[in-house]
Amino acid sequence: MFRFLSAAETRRRLPRLVFGLVLCGLGLSLLVQAELGLDPWDVLHQGVSDHTGIPIGTVSILTGAVVLLSWILLRERIGLGTMANIVLIGLTMDATLSVLAEPEAMAVRIAFLSAGTLLFAVGSGFYIGAGLGPGPRDGLMTSIHHRGHSIRVVRTSIEVVVLAVGWALGGTVGIGTVVFALSIGPLVHVFLPRLTIDDGAPEPETAIGAE
Repeated sequence: MFRFLSAAETRRRLPRLVFGLVLCGLGLSLLVQAELGLDPWDVLHQGVSDHTGIPIGTVSILTGAVVLLSWILLRERIGLGTMANIVLIGLTMDATLSVLAEPEAMAVRIAFLSAGTLLFAVGSGFYIGAGLGPGPRDGLMTSIHHRGHSIRVVRTSIEVVVLAVGWALGGTVGIGTVVFALSIGPLVHVFLPRLTIDDGAPEPETAIGAE
């Protein structure tokens, strides 16, 4: 959980928050253009985007807003980082995808997948380490967990449903989905302690990363 911070402390942490979220948006854009498979939530976002014509980043923003409504029922406190997460990742994705060409060579697509996963992990370290509030999707999972349910069960259940719906809508599921699922946890585990602002408080809690 995050804590109330002074205005000066919030200003000190804000650049790290913004930088981390932009890195996450860039990383997810590379995963989209690699076309080797996305993380479960972006499989859903892409599927909705394909059916509606709404850019995937904008779908991410709208989905985040809908997930945030569940916080009202769960009586969770919304942080600056929560709101920034909803907006900045989606805007970064739409801006990046408008100029980033889709590679044809498999070697480049694999490079996009690798770089995208790494950027997302580093971005998550900066964003979570800023301690300004969890992303809407992570907050949903951790709030349910705090009510006595296993975080693994909650996370797996939500992501399986999200992945299945996204796949049914035509979102890209592939080796990249597996690579992301297996690597993002260990990578964030490496980067988060190194990028967390050290103020004597416990390390920020996260379910998966920045979303």
